[in-house]
Amino acid sequence: MTNFSRLATANTYDNALRNLAQRQSALSNLQENLTSGKRVVRPSDDPTAAAQAERALTRIERVKVEQRALELQRNGIATAESTLGDAIDAMQRIRELTVQAGNAVNTSANLASIAQEMQGLRDAILGYANRRDTNGLPLFGGLGSTEQPFQESASGVTFDGLSGQQRGDDVTLPFVLDGQATWMDVPTGNTQFDVDLAAANTGDLWTDVGRVTDPSLLTGDNYAITFTVTPGPAPGSEVVTYTVARVPAAAPALPTNVPYQPGQPISFEGLEFKATGAPDNGDVVNLTPSQRGNSATEPDGTVFGVLDRLIAELSAGQRNNLRTQTVNRGLVELDTALERLQRARSFAGDLLGKADRINDNQEGRAIQLEADRSRAEDLDMIQGISDFQNQQTGYQAALQSYAQVQRLSLFDYLR
Repeated sequence: MTNFSRLATANTYDNALRNLAQRQSALSNLQENLTSGKRVVRPSDDPTAAAQAERALTRIERVKVEQRALELQRNGIATAESTLGDAIDAMQRIRELTVQAGNAVNTSANLASIAQEMQGLRDAILGYANRRDTNGLPLFGGLGSTEQPFQESASGVTFDGLSGQQRGDDVTLPFVLDGQATWMDVPTGNTQFDVDLAAANTGDLWTDVGRVTDPSLLTGDNYAITFTVTPGPAPGSEVVTYTVARVPAAAPALPTNVPYQPGQPISFEGLEFKATGAPDNGDVVNLTPSQRGNSATEPDGTVFGVLDRLIAELSAGQRNNLRTQTVNRGLVELDTALERLQRARSFAGDLLGKADRINDNQEGRAIQLEADRSRAEDLDMIQGISDFQNQQTGYQAALQSYAQVQRLSLFDYLR
């Protein structure tokens, strides 16, 4: 038995038109992909790839935000580093002036001129300490205070900021530096104790800044070294001795009536200093623990306290031995202050180096995320062009087939 199938002309037309429409739509989609350069133009094209691309784009935008914030932070730290460089230059000039002041040939007018230049440099340094970044934030405010951190009063300069150093993380830097550690933590004297001449002294006596010989013996007490001059049978035969006393008096006993030899060390309880010159009877050298500028009761233990004391003493027109004492102590304290500023500047330099490393890491991360996005949604142009050409060839063949189908009409043959 033979089966026959009949295909109506209308059905053939419908199939041909449906095929043309499908091929035209596919060709249009391929053309859109080629124009945009993307394989996934809309989420419906590939929901999984679209989600991956969106996630990568979100992370890329987050990296851009973090990099903009990092640039602001870098600018602030760079300004702080530059400011510290200016302050160090000013401190170096003050140190040169201090050495110059130690020259015995200086007159009162010379010392007044030196002190005046020092005062101008000191005021400039206070301005550096209160400098702000481009956003108006203090460079040395510590933990986020926006007020001017260093205030000057009759008792000296105080730090009104919030002491402490902000911490960065893998993608950020601290905005500001710790003003307390940078400008206020400058121990006086030799950083352990101060050696001062009593104000009532009349002799030609001065000392160095002293040193610690045995830290385990330090008590933190105050001491007074009193010199006694006993006249001898002839001029120049005086006997000079010294006695060390704890202030206030307490056990254990300390050296008493020890012969004084100029330039020889005076040592007790882990402390040592050298006294030089000829003391008068009753002259006193006082030893006190160093001030560290960490409270209102220790205003001298700061960069500004060191400078104010040095300027005031040089302005007073001291005798040569007192000026030598001032210069000896001033040079050591200036070096301590410079060390603090240089350490802060090194820290700022380390932060700038960290900023470069963070930026490199973020750029690498952005490149990786862009690659992830590209793999998810971008079009392989070679493959896309090949698919487009194949689809175009199929579309043209479909058009030609439809043209043939249109001629399959009985009336074409009856004419």
